[in-house]
Amino acid sequence: MTRILAIANQKGGVGKTTTCVNLAASLAAMKQRVLLVDLDPQGNATMASGIDKYEIQRSIYDVLVHQVPIQLVILPTGESGYDVLPANGDLTAAEVEMLSLAHKEQRLRAALSDLAGEYDYILIDCPPSLNMLTINALVAADGVIIAMQCEYFALEGLAALVRTIEGVAETINSKLQIEGILRTMYDPRNSLTTDVSSQLRSHFGDRVYRTVVPRNVRLAEAPSHGIPAMYYDKNSRGSKAYMALAGEIIRRWEQRTAQQPDPARVT
Repeated sequence: MTRILAIANQKGGVGKTTTCVNLAASLAAMKQRVLLVDLDPQGNATMASGIDKYEIQRSIYDVLVHQVPIQLVILPTGESGYDVLPANGDLTAAEVEMLSLAHKEQRLRAALSDLAGEYDYILIDCPPSLNMLTINALVAADGVIIAMQCEYFALEGLAALVRTIEGVAETINSKLQIEGILRTMYDPRNSLTTDVSSQLRSHFGDRVYRTVVPRNVRLAEAPSHGIPAMYYDKNSRGSKAYMALAGEIIRRWEQRTAQQPDPARVT
């Protein structure tokens, strides 16, 4: 069964793309079949995966607007072990063009349905805004990983995102839920970090991942080399954090599925 997870936060600079790229590589290293969907017109996840966004012949824009078969657009990353549905500046026009299209909120979900069973995890790197592209990601996803820094204004933005997720779940995608809250750029020496972290645990409970991603120079350097941090410096704290996160995500899913009743036994 394919798990589709959107990595979202309408605030920029919180580590969404870093999380998407490094989580994809970490899951792939754990023998999971992974597709990274770059849904940000900046194309940063595409570039950080070693794919030149200026050289690609097709992008996710063609899938969403022109309904080009998704299999014709997906590209491999080589040693990083996962595949990418790339993006570039063309995606900027997609939101405007999609407004006049039928089923505009469900374009990504329809495209990903053609990949049923081909991947274990599909990770969607959302743009830093609550626009039509983000709505497409939420409609397509099973769950949302919210990447956020532990700072005051992050809590305000979180409230708006949660309302959007709840709205999508109530109207279009009933299976959508918050998969987890990931604390990024984490500095335990900062009292505000610990205060906000405590508030998150109080409100979201065990949906806050135990894994935290520390501030780490290697995580910031790796994208310029077009590889995930684990292939840039596997011993860095950032690389180890994302491997731990991948393990936590897999364990959570295994525990959840183990608790579900077997339909064959229901009488």
